[in-house]
Amino acid sequence: MTETTKTVFEKHEIRKTKKQKTAFIEYVKSVAEKQGYPCTVEMSRGGVRNIVIGSPEKAKVLYTAHYDTCPALPFPNFITPKNFPLYLLYQLFVSIFFMLVPAFALMYISKRIFSALGINPIFSFLLLELTLLAILFLILFGPANKHTANDNTSGVTVLLNLMTEMPEELRQKAAFIFFDYEETGLVGSSHFAKRHPQAHQKPLINFDCVSDGDHILFVVKKDAAPYLSLLKETFPENEICKVEIQTKGVFYPSDQAKFQQGIGVAALKKSKHRGILYMDRIHTKRDTVYREENIAFLAEGAIRFAERI
Repeated sequence: MTETTKTVFEKHEIRKTKKQKTAFIEYVKSVAEKQGYPCTVEMSRGGVRNIVIGSPEKAKVLYTAHYDTCPALPFPNFITPKNFPLYLLYQLFVSIFFMLVPAFALMYISKRIFSALGINPIFSFLLLELTLLAILFLILFGPANKHTANDNTSGVTVLLNLMTEMPEELRQKAAFIFFDYEETGLVGSSHFAKRHPQAHQKPLINFDCVSDGDHILFVVKKDAAPYLSLLKETFPENEICKVEIQTKGVFYPSDQAKFQQGIGVAALKKSKHRGILYMDRIHTKRDTVYREENIAFLAEGAIRFAERI
């Protein structure tokens, strides 16, 4: 485990409150300064703070990861990038659970208690609405998940390792962006995309949840297809990490979606039945798996990509 990775796990694994984010930003700035990179914190509406290392305008490739921490949830965010119907079915199940269970509970209370007390049914309806809004608020802004090894301490540490391991002669070819507020709807990357229109004209490789699973999936947008051969050359699979590079029939909800030449990277497991690639554990206390082999594999490949682009 590298020195920067140790520091992140020991001092900055949770990055949700303003104070926690500020401490992490100061740490990233100290790493950038030590390595001789220019560092800018770009602020936008809603308290967004994106950390930009290097020059996105001059760089030939952008390496990104979101640094904000998700709320803790009772269910994992289960993702199946190559099986969208299954992903949609799971999301529907979770939504129904969160909405219907409170609804039935309040209906029961309304029928058995409120009616007996002569409380107006309109009050029951308003209480139901407030309850559902409170649940939605907790899903988006609730207490931080205390375990973030995969989501997205893994992506953060890939960028930090890249910053320290990138040969000096290649450093102007790459820029590193730590996005804020990915968990609330890709907010930070949206602001960055608007502020830096040049970012749409170059490959952007986004590392999100890359440490739990030995199958590394590259989700490549259509406009980034010219880089397929280079990706295959610079991220060759081995006995430790299997690699899949896909341009069609694949879906991965992360920051690369905001950029024309976005390339999303995720680590997945493969089911024994039907060989379905999936991600689980994230957004829960079980998000503790950190395969150092994945991080080293991706950092080494990203350096080769910057060298050959």
